[in-house]
Amino acid sequence: MKPSQPIEFTENIVPYTQAELAAKVAEKLTDSRYQHCLRVEQTSRQLAVANGVDPELAAIAGLLHDYAKQRSDATFIELIKTRGLDPALLNYGNGVWHGVVGAELIKDELHIYNEDILNAVRLHTVGAPYMPKLAQIVFMADFIEPQRDFPGVDDARAATKKSLAAGVRYQIQHTLSYLVSQGAPVYPQTLATYNAWVGGIGTITK
Repeated sequence: MKPSQPIEFTENIVPYTQAELAAKVAEKLTDSRYQHCLRVEQTSRQLAVANGVDPELAAIAGLLHDYAKQRSDATFIELIKTRGLDPALLNYGNGVWHGVVGAELIKDELHIYNEDILNAVRLHTVGAPYMPKLAQIVFMADFIEPQRDFPGVDDARAATKKSLAAGVRYQIQHTLSYLVSQGAPVYPQTLATYNAWVGGIGTITK
């Protein structure tokens, strides 16, 4: 994707300027992880423009998607236990937690309560059988941002250019294949996402 100019926030979706929010994300991450978040912000914005979604909303969700990525396991475990989250989450790890559970830290620390943003953060790690377009955008932007380099990424980019749904189908097939090849446990929602999208049950296009 072509580079974009830095986005300025004008819609009062969150109580920060772009620079203020970016600085808060940077405080919680290594520089390499923060730079990834900036690329996902830009890629989300571009996908939003191409797919009729508010680009500012998409940029914010993309910037925030890995906000909790580098927190301790103990932090996530405490949130699962105290926030009434599914106790089955305790059987998994950071790959699931930083999205599904990390949204709680965005609420607590950044005082961002926009449910569309929070839902996109939650779903970017595991998907869902029914995903609004904003969640699809962040799901794919994280997977295909310009510095991603793995076998199949060009196919993923091409699929996403064709349609968000094609991109989601490609990614969830790729992810499930990888997890199985590694002998890793599959979070039930990830499997449900595969069954829905690859099986063609349908998607939300909100």
